[in-house]
Amino acid sequence: MKKVIRKISQAVQVVLLAPIKLPAKAMSVLKYIAVGLGIIEQVMQEEDTEPKAEGKEGSDEAHE
Repeated sequence: MKKVIRKISQAVQVVLLAPIKLPAKAMSVLKYIAVGLGIIEQVMQEEDTEPKAEGKEGSDEAHE
């Protein structure tokens, strides 16, 4: 799932940076898609790191 989202995000960024003329509405939609994909990537990364952080906080050594 992460790989698919990352590939789609990269494809959208390439289209946004390419020197081609697209209608204004299409560019707006692509910008919103890029922002949404960036948010999804960040949330997925945070979900991966949370269990490790919780394990450290929940240990007895952390409370001493």
